[in-house]
Formats: sequence, structure tokens, C-alpha cells
Amino acid sequence: MSQYFSKMGRLLIAGFILTSCIGCDQFTKYMATQSLKDSSTQSFLNDTVRLQYALNSGGFLSIGSSFSPELRFGFFIGLNSLVLMIVSGIIIARWNMKLSQFVLLLFFLAGGLGNLIDRVFQNGLVTDFLNIGIGPIRTGIFNVADIAVFVSGILLIIITRKTTPVENRIETAQP
Repeated sequence: MSQYFSKMGRLLIAGFILTSCIGCDQFTKYMATQSLKDSSTQSFLNDTVRLQYALNSGGFLSIGSSFSPELRFGFFIGLNSLVLMIVSGIIIARWNMKLSQFVLLLFFLAGGLGNLIDRVFQNGLVTDFLNIGIGPIRTGIFNVADIAVFVSGILLIIITRKTTPVENRIETAQP
């Protein structure tokens, strides 16, 4: 019975994370499009946070935005889909992994799906609207899905390195 609850509990966690993260991402992109598309940049907290509408044709920090539209569309949708299929496969194959890893992989998957939805329905473009910085040091423009992917990816690396014995890390790092 406890094994069933564990599976059911993880299924509920997965459903909650995927629907809430993707829903939040898509809702904030919709609101950004409605309120920021035809307006100037809005600044908050002494210009630490800026809201500005942008359609990103590339990946992280607009990498690949100079590709032809056809190549860009195929590359980002194809690559994103492949990575998301691998992550989904890991979640399914290692369903009983540590709960922290399970949750972080779900956030990574949800963020990737949020941006994939944009690319599929906006001809390869992703809606971005957040910019953070202090003075001249600023991030690129990003969205909620980017936060989910970036933060969960960094945390996965950190917790994986903490749980992997040092000897194994050294052995696998050598050629």
C-alpha cells in the first residue's frame, strides 16, 4: 500500500508542478503581451527590475537568432524536443529517485515545455519580458520558463555533485 501511495504521491506532485509551472509561464507571457507589447520599458525598485516585451528568436541570450528562420525553427524545436524527451525518460525510468531530484527534473521539464509551446505556436519565437540588473550589469530578457530551467538545472548540478562520491567524480573526469 505504501508503494502505491508513493507512486500516487509522485504522480500528484508531477501533475501539480507541470500544470502550475507551465500555467504560470503561459499566463505571464500572455499578460506581458497584453500590457507590454505596445508600451515602453517599465522600471521598478530603482531600475533593478525592468519589464519589457521582446520576442526572442534564439536560445539563451539570443544564441542562434542569426540562423535562418527555417533552421532556427527546426533547431530549437528539434533540440528542445529531444532534450525534453530525454528528461521525461529519466523521470519515468528513475521514478523512485530522490524526491529533490524528481522535483527539480519536473521544473526543468515544465520550463522547457513552456518555451516549446511558444516556439510551436509563435513560429519559433519565445515571449520574454523580465530584465534584472544593477547599474550597467544586467541580465538578458527572460521569462518564467527560463527561470524554471536555469534554477532547476543549477540546483540539479549542485545536488548531484554533493551526492556523488568524490572518487567517482575524479575517475569519470579523467580521459
